[in-house]
Amino acid sequence: MESFIAQRRLPRQLVCLALALAAWFTVPGARQAGAQAAKSNTPKALQLGLVSEINKAAIEDHFRDFVRYVARHLAPGSEADAKVTIAPTPFELAKLLEQRRVDYFMESVYPTYQVNYVHGAGKTLLRRWKGGQAEYLSMIFTKRDGGIKQLSDLRGKTMVFEDPGSTSGFLMPKLFLSRNGYKLVEKKSYDPNAAPGEIQYSFAYLRSKLIEAVLTKQVAAGAISDDDYNGLDEKRKSDMTILAQTERLPRHLLSVRGDLEASIVGRLNDLLVAMHDDAEGLRILKKTDQTSKFDPLPGGEAALRKRLLDSFYSADRK
Repeated sequence: MESFIAQRRLPRQLVCLALALAAWFTVPGARQAGAQAAKSNTPKALQLGLVSEINKAAIEDHFRDFVRYVARHLAPGSEADAKVTIAPTPFELAKLLEQRRVDYFMESVYPTYQVNYVHGAGKTLLRRWKGGQAEYLSMIFTKRDGGIKQLSDLRGKTMVFEDPGSTSGFLMPKLFLSRNGYKLVEKKSYDPNAAPGEIQYSFAYLRSKLIEAVLTKQVAAGAISDDDYNGLDEKRKSDMTILAQTERLPRHLLSVRGDLEASIVGRLNDLLVAMHDDAEGLRILKKTDQTSKFDPLPGGEAALRKRLLDSFYSADRK
């Protein structure tokens, strides 16, 4: 009896199957829906963002292996989709994060402060050791026996910074001076003197030119990082006087967009913190703009936020 019933049901099953197949082949929407469903289940590569106005091709080359390493470990099969997106300004990077076109980014402290704590587009996740340094500071220096004895002597004089995008060579010392009551005015053309009560400044765009301008007394003072200072020969160091040092801040930082899924953030965090313990990971880190390793933020994200606000918030509003 059961065999007979099965035989009676078979034609109906075949009819249903035929109708389903006909719908699949005659209705494009069915095929598209199936393809989209399959695609939605495919792991997605995280997209890295950086800020730069120059050397974009070289920067992409430096970071290509890094983004592929991250993609391979977090979303196997997505390596080819892992990209580096370069924004010309922190504001443009913040927009890319809000549009979900970038998932994480690496920047020095001031651009990170702008993106995460001014525009609110990201969250700082890890400290990036760059060039073997976890933290650094900026030093304002003058020529020894050049007539400048203290910071107040710079009023009415001209000093030189590295370039507008340099955190240690411009942003940190400029904000430090502003926070301590000094008025700085940019001049496009060279002028050895400034208005009384002001510090006039310009850019050298090359560290070697900056140091030379100070030591030959073309300008009264300049600013470099402690790392750059330590790399100078003893003769140049002996010809300098350090007038002031800024607070010490993280050398570089890695952040994620504010709405990135917590599970993905956790996996990214664990992957990057352990990356320098992996032979392939260590090789890629060294190629990635002299990265030594990533480690947790000292005191956590809240403590870092306070440090950056203390350093930049009030000075930004002067």
